[in-house]
Amino acid sequence: MIRRSKNRRKLNAEINVVPYIDVMMVLLVIFMITAPMLTQGVDVELPKVGSEPVDTKDSEPLIVTVNAEGEYFINVGGDPLKVVALADVEDRVGKILTTNPQKMILVKGDKAVDYEKVVELMAALQRSGAPGVGLVTE
Repeated sequence: MIRRSKNRRKLNAEINVVPYIDVMMVLLVIFMITAPMLTQGVDVELPKVGSEPVDTKDSEPLIVTVNAEGEYFINVGGDPLKVVALADVEDRVGKILTTNPQKMILVKGDKAVDYEKVVELMAALQRSGAPGVGLVTE
């Protein structure tokens, strides 16, 4: 006669979470690596100077860019890679500042652009009602 042993294994109904933690850590690393690459904008070479970072209370500042050819770009209200006329920049910034007067405005100017283009942009931003303008450097 075949005897069955009384030492049967009990079923374990617990979920093993170690593989899930491993997957979450891999996803976290992937997102940490790809997040800095997601910034969009115009490729400009910023001048290198020593400066302190600006404290932004606003989550996303308004960035107006001047590339080496003297073309203007704005990071809100449409395609950030579309060339915008100076009058349109002034109009858009004016509309944004009427809804949010504390919006931080930053200017990214390529180091090869004529200084005159950056000054024209800053004057247009001042006419649109910007209380202050920051310059982006590396």
